[in-house]
Amino acid sequence: MSFKSEFAKVQRGFTLLELLVVLVILGLLAALAGPQVMKYISGAKSDTAGLQLEEFSAALDMYKLETGRYPNTQEGLQALVEAPGGATNWNGPYLKKKAVPKDPWGADYHYVSPGQHGLFDLHTNGADGREGGEGEDRDIKNW
Repeated sequence: MSFKSEFAKVQRGFTLLELLVVLVILGLLAALAGPQVMKYISGAKSDTAGLQLEEFSAALDMYKLETGRYPNTQEGLQALVEAPGGATNWNGPYLKKKAVPKDPWGADYHYVSPGQHGLFDLHTNGADGREGGEGEDRDIKNW
């Protein structure tokens, strides 16, 4: 038997102790970095909601350009993916997806047209699902 084959038999893998040490180290790193990572994740959801509002606003402007009006409150954002009854010159869908996406927290966006703050009002209530709030609970609006 050669030296290489004997060495290969001895070096089969990690010992249980080595694996436990690695897991402890990973656990300590997660405990130290975890809060920072969660802060970035929660901020990313707010950023995503803002980007979705911009996407909806652009799609609504395209809808108006082609149909001559914004969808009313009853037609809602659904008019961007499915032609509402009586809509002339509708050339949609105006969103890439076949369904209106929900906000990053799983709730529907609120759409009102005509709006109180502009031609249409579009917003989400943030992580808590209620009006107002700060941080991740703050409302994200198009006005």
